Amino acid sequence: MSVSRFSAIAAIAVPMILSNITIPLLGLVDTAVIGHLDHAYYLGGVALGSMMISLVYWLCGFLRMSTTGLSAQAFGANDQQALQRVGFNSACIAVTIGLALLLLKQPILQLGLSLAGGSEQVQYYAAEYFSTRIWGAPAALLNLVLLGWLLGMQNARAPMLLLIVANTTNIALDVLFVVGLDWKVQGAALASVIADYFSLLVGLALCRKQFLARFAALPSLKDCWADFNREHLAGLFSLNRDIFLRSLALQACFAFITFQGSRLGDNIVAANAVLLNFLMFVSFALDGLAYAVEALAGKAKGRNDRRLFVETINQCLLLALVAGIGFSLVFGVFGAHLVALLTDIPEIRSTAGSYLNWMILLPLVSVWCFILDGVFIATSEGRIMRNSMLLASFAGFFPLWWFTQSWGNHALWLAMCGFMAIRGLSLAWIYYQALNQQRWFKA
Repeated sequence: MSVSRFSAIAAIAVPMILSNITIPLLGLVDTAVIGHLDHAYYLGGVALGSMMISLVYWLCGFLRMSTTGLSAQAFGANDQQALQRVGFNSACIAVTIGLALLLLKQPILQLGLSLAGGSEQVQYYAAEYFSTRIWGAPAALLNLVLLGWLLGMQNARAPMLLLIVANTTNIALDVLFVVGLDWKVQGAALASVIADYFSLLVGLALCRKQFLARFAALPSLKDCWADFNREHLAGLFSLNRDIFLRSLALQACFAFITFQGSRLGDNIVAANAVLLNFLMFVSFALDGLAYAVEALAGKAKGRNDRRLFVETINQCLLLALVAGIGFSLVFGVFGAHLVALLTDIPEIRSTAGSYLNWMILLPLVSVWCFILDGVFIATSEGRIMRNSMLLASFAGFFPLWWFTQSWGNHALWLAMCGFMAIRGLSLAWIYYQALNQQRWFKA
C-alpha cells in the first residue's frame, strides 16, 4: 500500500469513521437511557418506532449516495456547473419528499404498526415516538444531500463536523429530556428533531464555505433553476430510483427482524434492538471506508484514471478486512459487558446473550458488501446495486428465514448472515467482470 494512497484514503475514511460512529452511538444512548426505565415495553416501543423512522429515512438514502457519486465525478472533471446542479436538484427533491412525509405521516404510521404487531404497550410508545420524530423529516433529508455533496467535493472534515454536531446535540438532549426531565419516549424523539434542524443550519454554512473555497462566487438562484429541468433530472431520477429500490429491499430485511421479533415477545424485540445497535455500529464504521471509495474512486473515474481507481478499492478492501476482524474480537471478548451497558433488565440481558455469537460472525461476513457498494456509487451504477440487493433479500434473507423459522430468533440472524454474504459475493463478481471488460474507462 503506497503511503500517498493510504494518506488519501485515511484523509476521508478516518474523519468519516469517527463521525459515523456517532450515529449508532446515538442509537446506543437511546437504547441505554430508555433501557434503564422500568419496563421492557419502553425499549420495545422505541425500537419499533425508531425502526419505522429509520426505514423511511434509509429509503431516502439515495439522496446521499447519488449526490456523492455524481458530485465526485463532477469534481474530478472540474465541472463547476455540474457540481452546483447536482447539489441544487438533489436538495429540491429532498425538500419535496420531506414535506410529503409530513402529509402522509398517519397512513405511514398505521401501516407500520399493522405490519409490526407487538403488545399494546409497545405499539403505543412506538406511535408516540414516530409521531414526534417525523417532524424532523425535511431537515433530515436535506442533511443527506449536504453530506453527499461535501463528500463528493473530497472534503471529509466538514461532513465529520456536521455528523458530530448533529449526533452530540442529539445525545445531550436525549439525556436531558429522558433522564433529566423524565419525558421518556417522547423526549428521545424530540431530541432527534431539534438536532436535525440545528445540524441543517450548520450544514448549509459548511457547504457555502466549501463552494467559495473552490470557486470564485456562489451561483445565483436563477442559474440553479435553469438547470432544474427534465433533461438534467432524468438521469438523477433514474439513479435515485434504482438506489431507492435497493434501499427498500435492504430495509425490508432490517424491518422484518424488528417486526418478527415483536411477534416473538417483548424481550425478544428489545434484545434484538440491542444487537441491531451493535450491527449498526459496525455498519456505520465500515461506511467510513465506503465513503472513501465513493469519493476517491468517483474522482478517479471523472479523471479516467483506472490505476488509481483499482488501487483505492483494493486498499480499502484490505482495511475493511482488518476492521472486521477487530469488531469480531471485540464482540467475542466484551459482548456481554456491552449488553450490560445498554440495559439493566435481567431478562433482556439474558435474551441478548443467547444471540451474541451472531455478532461475532457478522462483521467478517459483511465487510465486503460495504466497500463494494461504494464502488457502484462512485460509478453511478445504481442498477447493479439494486439487482444485488434484490438477489440477497429475496433469494437469501427471506428463503433462509422461511426454511429455518422453527429456530425462532436464531433464524432471523442466520438470514441476516446469508443476506450479507450474498450481497458481497454478487457485487464482487460484477466488479471484476466490469474491470475485465474495461467498462468504466476509455482507452
